Amino acid sequence: MTLPDTLFADLDLDLDVRRDAPLAPRTWYAVGGHAQALVTPADAHALATLLQRCRDSSVPVRILGSGANLLVADAGVPGVVITLDHPAFRQQHIEPDTGRLRVGAGSDLMALVNETVRHGLAGLEVLTGVPASLGGAIRMNAGGAYGEIADAILDVTLMDHDGNTATRQRADIDFRYRHSGLEQTIITDATLQLTPGNPDDLRQRLKDIFATKKAQQPFAAKSAGCAFKNPVDDHGRPNDAAGRIIDQCGLKGHRLGGAAVSERHANFITADPNATADDIINLIRRVQDEVERQTGIRLVREVVVWP
Repeated sequence: MTLPDTLFADLDLDLDVRRDAPLAPRTWYAVGGHAQALVTPADAHALATLLQRCRDSSVPVRILGSGANLLVADAGVPGVVITLDHPAFRQQHIEPDTGRLRVGAGSDLMALVNETVRHGLAGLEVLTGVPASLGGAIRMNAGGAYGEIADAILDVTLMDHDGNTATRQRADIDFRYRHSGLEQTIITDATLQLTPGNPDDLRQRLKDIFATKKAQQPFAAKSAGCAFKNPVDDHGRPNDAAGRIIDQCGLKGHRLGGAAVSERHANFITADPNATADDIINLIRRVQDEVERQTGIRLVREVVVWP
C-alpha cells in the first residue's frame, strides 16, 4: 500500500517519522522486515492526531513496545508502526510513602522493577526477568510463576483509534491469564499500587527470582520468551505447562532452518544468527501440529506475529 502524503504533512505536529524502517533491530528475535513508517509521537496530541489520520485513510496501525514478545514477518508490515519511546510517554511519579505510582506506558518494565525495589516497594519484583514496556506488559497481563502485573494495577489510561482517551479502573479490565481485553486500544499510562517493604529483602527476592529464571531459561539465546501459552481450564486458569507438554512430545532440540526448540526450556524457540522469521513461524506451527497429533492439545501462540 501507499501511505498518503497528508499523513505526516502537518509541520506543527511533533512526530519523528522514519520511512521503510527496519524492525529487526527493535525485536528480541532480531529478524523480520521493515515497517512502511516507524513513527514516534512527542505527546498525546500528536498521537491522537496521527491515529485519526490513519483511521481516515484506512492505514493500519500497530504499536511497538520493547519487541520482546514479537516476531515480524520477513516481508515486513504495511502501514504505520508507532512507538511510545518519547520521554512524554516514559514519565514516572513514585510515592514511596503510599506505594502509589503513575507511570507512562513507554517505560521499561525491568528498569521500573529495579527502581521500585530501590524505593522499598513490593509487588513488581515478581516480574523480574520479564522484558517488556509497561504498556506491553499490561496489554498481555505479563507474569509467570511468581505473579502477574494485573495484581499491581489500579487504573489504565487508554486511547482509542479515534484519538479519544479514557481511564479504566482495574475492576473494569478483563484481566485473565495472558489477557487484558485491551488489545484494540493504545495504553498511554497507568496507576499502580505497591506495598512499602524492606529494600534489602526485596533486593534479595529479586536476585533469587532472577537466578531461578536464569537457570531454567535460555537467557543468552535470541528468543521472544515463552512461545506458547499454557493450556487453561474452563475458567481460563492454567492447568498444565506448555514446556512440559512439548518436552514430553520429544521436541526439545528440534530444529527447522535457523530456529530451534530450546534444550534448556522447551517453551522457548530460539533463533540462530542465520534464522529467518519464516524459520521461526514454521517451527512454531510444526510444534503445534506435533503436540496436537500426540496429545489432542492445540497450543496457542504467546508470541505475537506481524502482520
